[in-house]
Amino acid sequence: MQFAKMFRVVLPGLLAAACSVSVMAAEAAAPALKTVQARSTGAAGQAQADAVVEAVRQTQISAQVAGAITEILVRPGDSVKAGQVLVRLDARAAQQQANASQAQVEAANASLAVAEKDWQRSQQLAAQHFISAAQLDKARAQYLAAAAETRAQIAAAGAVRTQSGFYTLTAPYSGVVSDVPAMPGDMAMPGKPLLTMYEPGALRVTAMIPEQQAARLRKDGALQVSWQQSGVQPATLNLTQFTVLPAADPASHSIQLRAALPNTVQGLRPGMFARLSLSLDNGNAQNAQSTPARILVPRSAVLAVQSCWLLAQRRLASPVTSCCLQRPHPHQVVSVLQPVQHLLEL
Repeated sequence: MQFAKMFRVVLPGLLAAACSVSVMAAEAAAPALKTVQARSTGAAGQAQADAVVEAVRQTQISAQVAGAITEILVRPGDSVKAGQVLVRLDARAAQQQANASQAQVEAANASLAVAEKDWQRSQQLAAQHFISAAQLDKARAQYLAAAAETRAQIAAAGAVRTQSGFYTLTAPYSGVVSDVPAMPGDMAMPGKPLLTMYEPGALRVTAMIPEQQAARLRKDGALQVSWQQSGVQPATLNLTQFTVLPAADPASHSIQLRAALPNTVQGLRPGMFARLSLSLDNGNAQNAQSTPARILVPRSAVLAVQSCWLLAQRRLASPVTSCCLQRPHPHQVVSVLQPVQHLLEL
């Protein structure tokens, strides 16, 4: 009886010790998991912004007069020179008006020649006292009127010729044609874009940044631009010159930032996506406390876009549900995770 009672007391202890030894042995035999520690960026330092590549000089070519399109001489992607003909409109009516104006100029010149001869003869007759002073003044007035009429006809003919030139659209500068929405036979109207061109040697990146970041933007800090190239690693470029527009967007409460790109950059076109890395000033303590800190997780520790596994007490805990993807930079965790915690690296 006493032996059975002792067995009931000792046996659970032996079983617990054996289980503890087996768990320790299993943990010692299991391979060590490679982990990485999450880190906090604080309230200042760097900020990311989505940007777009733009052409500093981009023009929508449209007609100044109405007319049917008879010929389009360029296609998207073509390089054009300044003054090169791009589009021709139906200018038959304008040409007829130009011919009529030129005929009126010739008639005015003939009238001026007759009035000039009459004025010269009147001067000779007046010198010999064959005509009165009133007749001399009348001849002089006819000559001046004919001269004025000739100048008016010449100016009118020049205006008609200028208007007839509106039916031929030329390139305002050397560049690349990016879009041609019009087709031959379409009716061109004033202000209706017929094609779009830009100057490839002058590009810039623009981004909309929050008002708080614009106020803390370091004027002497470097601005890093990164973009994805086809088939290769993302390219990066450091810029020191940028412009922050003085007005803010009232709808989004953001301010536009512009940074000019050097003309030596290759592979960029207007409309391409880019990412800006901004250098922010630390500011005062009040600003630093009012701006929430961020937790950055290395990409190797992220299992998916919306779940990264947290390693707690040598066991996998529930996944963190607030990871957001920010390639090619570390993933930003906006909640749950603490800087001292570790994540499983895959």
